Amino acid sequence: MSDSQSQGFLDTVNQNFDAAASFLDYPPGLLEQIKVCNSVYKFRFPVRREGGGYEVIEAWRAEHSHHKLPVKGGIRYSPDVNEDEVLALAALMTFKCAIVDVPFGGAKGGIKIDPRKISVEQLERITRRYTAELTKKNFIGPGIDVPAPDYGTGPREMSWIADTYAQFHPGEIDAIGCVTGKPLSQGGIRGRKEATGRGVFFGVREALADTELLKQVGLSAGLAGKRVVVQGLGNVGSHAARFIQEGGAVIVGLSEWEGAIANPKGLDVAAVMKHRAATGKITGFPGAIDIPSEDALFLDCDVLVPAALENVIRGANAARVKAKIVAEAANGPIAADGDAVLRQKGICVIPDMYLNAGGVTVSYFEWLKNLSHVRFGRMEKRFEEMSAARMVKSIESATGKPLSDNERKLLIHGAEEEDLVNSGLEETMSVAWHQIRDAQRKHPKTDLRTAAFISAIDKIAVSYLELGIFP
Repeated sequence: MSDSQSQGFLDTVNQNFDAAASFLDYPPGLLEQIKVCNSVYKFRFPVRREGGGYEVIEAWRAEHSHHKLPVKGGIRYSPDVNEDEVLALAALMTFKCAIVDVPFGGAKGGIKIDPRKISVEQLERITRRYTAELTKKNFIGPGIDVPAPDYGTGPREMSWIADTYAQFHPGEIDAIGCVTGKPLSQGGIRGRKEATGRGVFFGVREALADTELLKQVGLSAGLAGKRVVVQGLGNVGSHAARFIQEGGAVIVGLSEWEGAIANPKGLDVAAVMKHRAATGKITGFPGAIDIPSEDALFLDCDVLVPAALENVIRGANAARVKAKIVAEAANGPIAADGDAVLRQKGICVIPDMYLNAGGVTVSYFEWLKNLSHVRFGRMEKRFEEMSAARMVKSIESATGKPLSDNERKLLIHGAEEEDLVNSGLEETMSVAWHQIRDAQRKHPKTDLRTAAFISAIDKIAVSYLELGIFP
């Protein structure tokens, strides 16, 4: 991504904020405080090259809002990352957390490297040095700033961050809560890896159950039989595609950087991923038609799920989109000029701030687990099963009809950690959807994105007003 494209991304976030703020009656100073980024730390540090000599690495950490602490946001490793992109993503995190009622401020980090061209050993050195630099400036900590994975990072990098932070804070009992998205063995939580994709599924399902909204776009209710295209098969897109398919939809197109495939009769997501693991690409999949990556965005479908990078739908190509609903699984996949074209065409956009909030929601659960130092479900699971078993036994005794083994197992099963995580995520996505729709009904001239911003700004404004900062 070029600097100009990223500047457009930041402009898009600010334009969307201003559009929502125009519907609200809050003091201009309060709205400005909510809009601007509170702190940005830009720094450079040297690392030794494996072949000798040194390389200077450029990095950032932005803390957009401190209305709630800690602040929260991922760390992106990309050769195209820059300050404006980090600022835009940090702002989105603030509003995203507010939408789903996660008590964090927004933050984001980035390191200007290509992780695919760096050895694991070098990547570890860079990650640990980045963490050390954040620690020196108090830009990381379980009560201060809690990073998470993003594009180019994952559980491995988060475990290095946690370990480095702990070395700087010996004896700090909550040190492991300094970062989320960790491996299970390092304090992670079950369900975190799939969380963003699962949240996309829950959000799309909520939209496809909203008969009022579906009437506007000319779709029948329910996910079953809907034709869906997913652009981007990273951690978010691959899981979203799988859950959407399991929900009854027909995946008619899949896209990745190396190309895209289409089949109006449907694609088996698991089989496609297996093919890609074996061949290194999704193209050439049996029974599918190979097309250029970008062309997947313009396939005839009911729901388009852009799950890759920002600004893939722009003013120059938005008119070619044929979907009735565009579900933003990525951060900022639609530029402001592209958004205007989609609105003119009557296409409904489910905004990224809501739809991809599954990751930060489950990161919140992981943070709570780290602070409580106990696995969810550990204390109550066995008690629930014993209570349910006694109830089943009483029912069988009263009716004289014994249940089958499968029926008994289903009724007696006590909630484990992943059950509770997925249940909490489903509840969060459902409640947030209805809050956004309530905001939209209160302001009938708004679209879903503007309504989502209104919902978020309202909640953040209340936090400041209750502090007495803006009487």
